[in-house]
Amino acid sequence: MATDQTTDHVNGNSTEEPIDITEVDTTTAEVIHSDNFQTLLDAGLPQKVAEKLDAIYIAGLVSHSDLDERAIEALKEFNEEGALQVLLEFKESDLSHVQNKSAFLCGVMKTYRQREKQGTKVSDSTKGPDEAKIKALLDRTIYTLDVTTGQRKYGGPPPESVYSGAQPTIGTEIFVGKIPRDLFEDELVPLFEKAGPIWDLRLMMDPLSGLNRGYAFVTFCTKEAASEAVNLCNNHEIRPGKHIGVCISVANNRLFVGSIPKSKTKEQIVEEFAKVTEGLNDVILYHQPDDKKKNRGFCFLEYEDHKTAAQARRRLMSGKVKVWGNVVTVEWADPIEDPDPEVMAKVKVLFVRNLANSVTEEILEKSFGQFGKLERVKKLKDYAFVHFDERDAAVKALAQMNGKVLEGERIDIVFAKPPDQKRKEHEALQNIFFCAPLFMSHGQESDLYLIFKPPTKVVSNQFVTCAEYNGCRPYSEILTYRL
Repeated sequence: MATDQTTDHVNGNSTEEPIDITEVDTTTAEVIHSDNFQTLLDAGLPQKVAEKLDAIYIAGLVSHSDLDERAIEALKEFNEEGALQVLLEFKESDLSHVQNKSAFLCGVMKTYRQREKQGTKVSDSTKGPDEAKIKALLDRTIYTLDVTTGQRKYGGPPPESVYSGAQPTIGTEIFVGKIPRDLFEDELVPLFEKAGPIWDLRLMMDPLSGLNRGYAFVTFCTKEAASEAVNLCNNHEIRPGKHIGVCISVANNRLFVGSIPKSKTKEQIVEEFAKVTEGLNDVILYHQPDDKKKNRGFCFLEYEDHKTAAQARRRLMSGKVKVWGNVVTVEWADPIEDPDPEVMAKVKVLFVRNLANSVTEEILEKSFGQFGKLERVKKLKDYAFVHFDERDAAVKALAQMNGKVLEGERIDIVFAKPPDQKRKEHEALQNIFFCAPLFMSHGQESDLYLIFKPPTKVVSNQFVTCAEYNGCRPYSEILTYRL
């Protein structure tokens, strides 16, 4: 009788008062298993570990189909004591908003290993979100919430009743910093939705403490809403004495790759990297000024989005992937923010690249001068800046000269991006900077520059490295036009 009542209680079918199964004689009580228990044993899990996981199945917290082979294999790598502790933490976690339970279990295992290395224990006093308030928020907005060990993702995409357009593009994401560690979506969403419809909000979490990491990313459905969020929320006092910082986030989707064989063409590079990475959109390659058949030994890989670029970076940096038999150098390319459209509409300077070595400033003046009066022309290696007196002349030259062959090479032309006005004013006040091109760690010249203060002396046309000088300023403070 005791056995039947215990069985009913575990399966949730009992109509009697719950029985304290600790009082049941375990020597005579029948151990209840699900249909997947034998599968767990066949997979190689120890008896006690299989029983613990099977009990989680029976409790309805997770089903066997929710866990993939990767999670089971990872669990087998723990000793029995460690595996049981991992499953206990998994069982005690709030799984109500966890969509990928297999990945969540893997995250719990990773956190357990990190905690073991640091010699720390799980804190019972860690305060998580107020679930009642989270539920009220989700009921009101009809958004989804997906929780992993590393982040909490609200929305993405939002309900169709809120927004049914295309996925937001660059310029719609903001970075939110200085967030109190015990603050969650129930306080963040009401603040930011005032600026406009939210696509998603990603709150970064510390799995060791269960608290947030102090920052989040919010993607809006429009650029206008993102800009409004910065205006409304930057330096906002979200709690007494706690002010958050908000700015537009630049999602980087471009990688710098060095140690490229100089004989490889753009098509060959695209083909090779497409074999070992996913989501590759374009390859930006620069040729040597005196030999257009050779590249400069580096390139930029542009991916669909930041996520695919990050995955490609991890894969290429692992050391396991070789390109043409060699391990390549991989770093994030420094993101370049698009200038204000109103500023670009006034630009009268053209950036001309892929110039043949034989092209001189006199040839450029003759070729571009036919479209209007020129202020000046400056050629540097295989590219040049052509300054027009009038915007209309620059527009006409761009339309007619872009893609034309000049001295045997097809040239590319775009409007030059001017430096930030505030930065320019600041530098004009200082008026004490020198500028020099920067070498990458593998010895290749980059398109980035460093700016130095006196008494540092930089010889004209001399390339320098970071290590040679102190007081370097970031490349973003470049004094000249750059692509």
